[in-house]
Amino acid sequence: MGRDTAIVLGGSVAGLCAAGVLARHFEKVIVLERDLLPPGAEHRRGVPQSKHPHFLLNSGRRAIGEIFPGFEDALIAAGGMLLMPSMDAAYCEDTGWAPRKSGSMTMVYSSRVLIERVLREKVRELPGIELREGVTVTGLRSTGAGTAGGRVTGVEYRTADGRDAHLPADLFVDALGRGSSSADWLSAAGWTAPPQKTLDARVTYTSRWYTLPPATERPAAWWWKHLIIAPTQDAGSHPVEHEFLSNFFPIEGERAIVCMGSWGIPMPRDAEAFETAANRVRATAFGLAARACTPVSPVHLTRSTGNTWRRYDLLDRPPVGLVCVGDSICAFNPFYAQGMSSAARSALILGAMLDEHGVCDAAFFREFLNRQKKSLAVPWMLAMARDQAYEFATGTEVAPRWRRRLTARLSWPVFNAINAAGREDPYVERTFAQVFNIDTSLRQLAADPRFWFGVIRYKLRQRLGRTVIPSGFDARQDPPATDYTDYTDYARFIDV
Repeated sequence: MGRDTAIVLGGSVAGLCAAGVLARHFEKVIVLERDLLPPGAEHRRGVPQSKHPHFLLNSGRRAIGEIFPGFEDALIAAGGMLLMPSMDAAYCEDTGWAPRKSGSMTMVYSSRVLIERVLREKVRELPGIELREGVTVTGLRSTGAGTAGGRVTGVEYRTADGRDAHLPADLFVDALGRGSSSADWLSAAGWTAPPQKTLDARVTYTSRWYTLPPATERPAAWWWKHLIIAPTQDAGSHPVEHEFLSNFFPIEGERAIVCMGSWGIPMPRDAEAFETAANRVRATAFGLAARACTPVSPVHLTRSTGNTWRRYDLLDRPPVGLVCVGDSICAFNPFYAQGMSSAARSALILGAMLDEHGVCDAAFFREFLNRQKKSLAVPWMLAMARDQAYEFATGTEVAPRWRRRLTARLSWPVFNAINAAGREDPYVERTFAQVFNIDTSLRQLAADPRFWFGVIRYKLRQRLGRTVIPSGFDARQDPPATDYTDYTDYARFIDV
């Protein structure tokens, strides 16, 4: 098979990353996008989740940087902020505000729409890529569906003026997102439908955009850029808002996205209810920060948050000619910020495969699916580790009752212990940051004796009153600004 034309279905983050990889290997790459793409950082119908906080995990930042050299610098030049969360974010954990200190993890803060704008600019710099806008994909054409030689050969679409058309190509990439119909089109043609793994923990989150007050008018206590309020673990009586995971999330243009989310709790849908809820979040600083800012958007609510993995890798005869990336193959609970990074990692796998193989035959697509499965299993296991704790969760991956109860009882306490230990043990902090950024799997973490030794040692020191860095600062007060990085030379009792 030659490498003349590749077609990408969808022009969001997953599709743009795939196009960037394909441009190195095909004479022509055509991206079919339903929306008319805005010239700037603006919302569009095809990405309703853009109204909520987004960030790239470190693995995603590196992957996009490999696909589009200079991406991160361009994002920062456009207004993105390179920050260190442990220093620039105030985190309210179960016992109160965590201490502030330097850590190994950095993060570029920006809106989703800015990320996409910068990616579109990078794509347009590459020769051979054509963005066709206002195009609705309506089907796939194929030959020999369901047989050993079955292959996807074309895509059907409707133009902006209502004309039906089709395009043949050598390779197709489905980046149509959660609502992709590719599995249905393939099934109708004669392929076996891929099995699906699903788990919906009834996550709902609601967001509103705000403009920050001028720097000269901000309260003296605003040393932080980002506020994160974890749900309470208090089993007693408390306002329902104490169960929320809440974020005051900074973005470009001196703005912030105020976001509250929960597992299984109805969330506010209008401005009045939103402001009332923000004022009841258990950390007083959260409501005060929102009230100090000027709202510039309506309230945006999302309930499409279930985890879904379409397991094409389990088919005896997966379709040749088609690759799925992003949410079209595996969609995650957005709470865990894994989607964009996982999509970029899949694009890198596709690029590596094209580097290594001269022919995109059945063996090529089988190997791609196997490599992609290993990559997706890392964030999938992380998402399952928390979402399986809820009694009301539904789907194929609902855990046995005993495991749900055990997960519900242990997940937050273990997470808290890891966070606390990481403040006094650099190995624990670095290792858990690698897991959070899906550079290391949860399975690798579970088998790491040095990591768990560090956590257990910290808990013993805590019980003996020998911990070094204080924590649990009153959530009803402003988060403490003290930098504890050099509070003590903890190398005297930690082997690093």
